Amino acid sequence: MIKRTFKPLVLAVSLFPAALLAHGDVTPQAVDTAGLAPIGKDWKEENPYRGNAKAIEIGKSAYNQNCARCHGLGAVSGGIAPDLRKLPVGKEGDEWYSYRVREGAIRNGITYMPKMADYLSQEALWAIRSWIDTVKPD
Repeated sequence: MIKRTFKPLVLAVSLFPAALLAHGDVTPQAVDTAGLAPIGKDWKEENPYRGNAKAIEIGKSAYNQNCARCHGLGAVSGGIAPDLRKLPVGKEGDEWYSYRVREGAIRNGITYMPKMADYLSQEALWAIRSWIDTVKPD
């Protein structure tokens, strides 16, 4: 009885660190930004789509495709990644968001978040930010 219980336990424990190392090891999915005004190549300091209904709609879908795996459905973090609902609305939150999506997050040589700007357009990333602004905690 102990042998049958012990083997699955050893297997689960041995796989757990691999799961942690895989955090951030994702292939971002393309985001259709049709309907949004083009922004251009120069990165904006503030969200140009704040309050834009089309951007919020696109951002919600893009978040679910590309961010929810780590940051949680509805931006409610399960503790692995920051709870994005707590990100300040406005320039202060935009600065942190902009930095993180362009630079990613690497700790001790482990990628926790890829440089999303390498994969998604500025339009897509600001649309995601526009949606995040709508899901503040109660």
